Amino acid sequence: MARNRPIYLLSPSKYPDTIYMPMIQFEIIADKLNLDNCDTLMFTSKQAVKSAEEIDPGWKRLPSIAIGAATKKEIESFGGRVLYHPNDYYGSRLAKDIVKKFASRKILYLRPETISFDSASFLAEHGIKLQEQIIYRTSCIKYDVESAPADNAIIIFTSPSSIYCFLSNFDWKESYIAVVIGESTQEHLPKNANYAVAQTPMIESCIHKAEELSQQ
Repeated sequence: MARNRPIYLLSPSKYPDTIYMPMIQFEIIADKLNLDNCDTLMFTSKQAVKSAEEIDPGWKRLPSIAIGAATKKEIESFGGRVLYHPNDYYGSRLAKDIVKKFASRKILYLRPETISFDSASFLAEHGIKLQEQIIYRTSCIKYDVESAPADNAIIIFTSPSSIYCFLSNFDWKESYIAVVIGESTQEHLPKNANYAVAQTPMIESCIHKAEELSQQ
């Protein structure tokens, strides 16, 4: 069935049958990983895993907590071992799971400079000291106003940062439909946005949802 709406993917990765419009660029800002005083790593994005691999491939000797199916897949693609993988990522709910399952672990969170949920502060309130190391920085890619998605576009957002960067470049049009990868991303949409949430927190699931909407 022919599409009635174009689909824009605001991810660093290209996928067939979507219009590639990345919003975020990455810069590694650590020259080593502080692995000496931890026994478990925590990753919340594919980019964190890629950055760790570039800084020190030795991170794989420690088991990992993977937030999100795509993060789990990325860890395993480099030969890492996933100790825990929640089915649903939502900041406070995730932190409660970590309190329950990993109170005795020395966890190092390898993270970007800017985060959407302060896991360290939440866990500290529950008696867990989460170590953190900032290993990369994100910044918005700049676009001309003329590059704005077409009217009636379906726009796939894969993180809160992709929403922030989009809105720093373009106004939100009433005709747009957003497809978001999960609840924590959805919360950052404009209040008037028409949106749908992917069935699972994977880009492939976002694209599937967007294709369904494009044929309506």
